[in-house]
Amino acid sequence: MNYTIHQLQIFLKVVETRSITRAAEAMYISQPAASVQLKKFQDQFDIPLTEVIGRQLYVTDFGSEIAVLAERVIQELNNINYRTRAYKGLLAGRLVVSSVSTGKYVIPYFLSGFLEKNPGIDLVLDVTNKRKVVDSLKDNLIDFALVSVLPDRLEVEEELLLENKLYLVGREPEWDKEKPLIYREEGSATRMAMELYFQKHSSNRRKGIELTSNEAVKQAVISNIGISLIPLIGIQNELMNKQLYILPAHDLPVITRWRIIWLKGKMLSPVATAFLAYVRENKLLLLDTHFKWFLEYA
Repeated sequence: MNYTIHQLQIFLKVVETRSITRAAEAMYISQPAASVQLKKFQDQFDIPLTEVIGRQLYVTDFGSEIAVLAERVIQELNNINYRTRAYKGLLAGRLVVSSVSTGKYVIPYFLSGFLEKNPGIDLVLDVTNKRKVVDSLKDNLIDFALVSVLPDRLEVEEELLLENKLYLVGREPEWDKEKPLIYREEGSATRMAMELYFQKHSSNRRKGIELTSNEAVKQAVISNIGISLIPLIGIQNELMNKQLYILPAHDLPVITRWRIIWLKGKMLSPVATAFLAYVRENKLLLLDTHFKWFLEYA
């Protein structure tokens, strides 16, 4: 066997994404380069690691077993790096955070200073939909999750960060009642807030469009396809540039709260403990530095 660490990493990413193209994108390499390295790795085994049926890539049973071993190898290599950093007096290890999609406007500001002070830490940040965030938390695959609504039937501890304000937004300053409503997908906290709002205020309004990210919803509203309830945190530039307008409506904004959560009773790693301490110590300063416009918006 003469495989490289890079080949192991590419293979693991292919197993995770079930796609050479998506694996290449995630690793910032070209698709041909990923294919070449995957083939070199496969050539060292007499049994197929993957197979393509139709246009879909599948991992074989043998490939799944190799992936488990490869994950252990990569983890042990990471441990070597962490031990080396620790001997240099650096806080070292991995911090794994999963954030709902709109959280991408929040969580980086709470991470950047911490990572700058602790260069020995490797960050894994997954920005995805709420359902996947909660699943990762429930399965104890992450240190922290960033959400705006607490998950049901899951005991967690929390650290509140700031309010999440949702407004009704359109492309024009006046509310065109003929425009369809644009919703997020099932399971989204924004979707739930919007459904509750229109159940109370306009029960006869129909759901017109369903999209799978707040960014997609925002672009659809900018294109004047419809109107939507959108978190203020993600539309600062569009409001300033008059690409979007907050529409006059009763009982808005809808307010939830951004919070970092973790499983109740979880033994936090030294890295996770240090991050939580950093957030608690610096939260007010970070809010004043990065979110003053948001907090003062009325």
